[in-house]
Amino acid sequence: MTNPTPRYSLGIDLGTTNSAMALAEADGAGSDVVAVTQILGPNQIGEAATLPSALYIPHPDEFPKDAFPLPWRSKKDSDPVVVGRFARDHGALVPDRLITSAKSWLSNPHIDPRQPVLPWGSEIAETKLSAFDCARRCLAHLRESVAVTMAPKGIALADTQVVLTVPASFDDVARNMTADAAAAAGFGDVVLLEEPLAAFYAWTAQTGKDWRSQVRPGDIVLVCDIGGGTADFSLIAIAEKDGVLDLERISVGEHILLGGDNMDLALAYTLRAVLEDAGKTLGDTQFLALSHMAGRGKIALFEDDALQEFPISVPGRGSSLLGKTLSVTLDRATLARVVVDGFFPLTAIDDLPRTTRRTGLQEFGLPYASDPVISKHLARFLTRSRENVEASEALQALVGADALSRPFIAPTAVLFNGGVFKSAPVRKRLLDLLASWTGGAAVRELAGDQPDLAVAKGAAEYGRNRITGKGLRIRAGASRSYYIGLETSMPAVPGFSPPLKALCVVPQGMEEGTEALIQGRDLALVTGETAEFRFFSSEVRSGDVPGQIVPNAERELLEIASLEVDLAAAGDIPPGQAVPVQINAVVTELGKLELWMKHTNSDRRWKVEFVVRTE
Repeated sequence: MTNPTPRYSLGIDLGTTNSAMALAEADGAGSDVVAVTQILGPNQIGEAATLPSALYIPHPDEFPKDAFPLPWRSKKDSDPVVVGRFARDHGALVPDRLITSAKSWLSNPHIDPRQPVLPWGSEIAETKLSAFDCARRCLAHLRESVAVTMAPKGIALADTQVVLTVPASFDDVARNMTADAAAAAGFGDVVLLEEPLAAFYAWTAQTGKDWRSQVRPGDIVLVCDIGGGTADFSLIAIAEKDGVLDLERISVGEHILLGGDNMDLALAYTLRAVLEDAGKTLGDTQFLALSHMAGRGKIALFEDDALQEFPISVPGRGSSLLGKTLSVTLDRATLARVVVDGFFPLTAIDDLPRTTRRTGLQEFGLPYASDPVISKHLARFLTRSRENVEASEALQALVGADALSRPFIAPTAVLFNGGVFKSAPVRKRLLDLLASWTGGAAVRELAGDQPDLAVAKGAAEYGRNRITGKGLRIRAGASRSYYIGLETSMPAVPGFSPPLKALCVVPQGMEEGTEALIQGRDLALVTGETAEFRFFSSEVRSGDVPGQIVPNAERELLEIASLEVDLAAAGDIPPGQAVPVQINAVVTELGKLELWMKHTNSDRRWKVEFVVRTE
């Protein structure tokens, strides 16, 4: 359990590609990145600022049982799964045993996150892992590593407030799964914080008191977070209240599986074409190695402006590698053409992501974005953000009439986050893109620090603010509105199925530590037998209030979960007979959503959780 008076705040960024941690002292200032102990190779241990969120399942005969000694692992520990840098690097050569992007599987609407299906598509004989177990293992590794680091300093995990970040675009199923994985990893109850908000907290901490002079009332800040596997957008409105700057998150984007990994793949295809033009061919394993090396080249060129090219060597096939190593060079011009022009072209604001026509039979897997142009996804987000603001009188008043004078919400400042934005050309291109949409009006860059570590540092800062009750607090709450399906009561008509209604149970912006009791609705709950609950959400209906009915849920909302559950019978009421209930929705202090059905004629109540997805 969390200590009621923690001395420290531990921020954890459980990333799709890389994870990181930062520690802040409650009565101190700033936060420090905590290096992660990890396996670099057989019998080789080291530390790094980040832990690759990769897991490798070795073949039983591949390595000796004691090949991967960790400070916290006993010799009797027979768990063969490797987490971290070696898992990522070695797994690139044996891809059917490598698990990456497990975090994205937590939010896959068609897969139960607790089912062992990863590595996806692999035919290995060893037991596979679930997305939940992958998250738990990564978090357990982080927990053991930080415990070893803090012990010599006399710091115990019981003395820390743990803040775990999640994408703003995560639905509540994925959020709760992430929190449950942290508890299973030994962290207990953790506070959940959206990653773009964490990046903003990190920026204010890094800037110090000067941050208040860099933004002003009327500003709308775009937090643009491009990670290894996802693109996450949020808007924060700056207002003034009683002479003090007031910040509120007004919009979040959809969950878009598009990021640095896509760029690595695009570079690999480009470099493969160069090799093939030279009469050389690559096998599937070699291509994966090429993609991995292209990613390393991208990072090297982005981080060092003086570096003009990056040499890449791919091992040959066969028992003898002599003379079979394939070599190619990634130069800065190719990087700019593929990444900057390919993913961030200067498109129009009304040029939205294309919707590819789906074939009747598809290869099942992660729902990757079909359009790789991030510029178009950003245009869609800003356009939908205006729709969301227009739905709420409170948000309209907050942003002002000028912000609604365009068919999209135009940000006045942008905060970049994610390793991709270490590149000055990428940042400049996105600023030029925004300016082209606003008729040339310059959009200010809020200069950040270490965009690949900012989320962890911002989470630690936020945790300290919670402990002390001081410091900046961005009003955010629920990132979207949530609804529960409601069967329509009407006479049966041949050949006609009445539309499924939806009842708003959590409005967008409902803050942590609050609840909403829905009264004045005649609702009935089936108990004593299996009942199905369907859950929906929307990120553009900010004006909906608890108890509001949406007439056609399947047409107007996004279905996020379907749950079949056996609810205990209510006293002497026969199984299957509906009982009158009221719904009480609670957003806990830790950021989890709980839904209670309260019997109107007794003290009985039933809890329905957003924890399982089924098709």
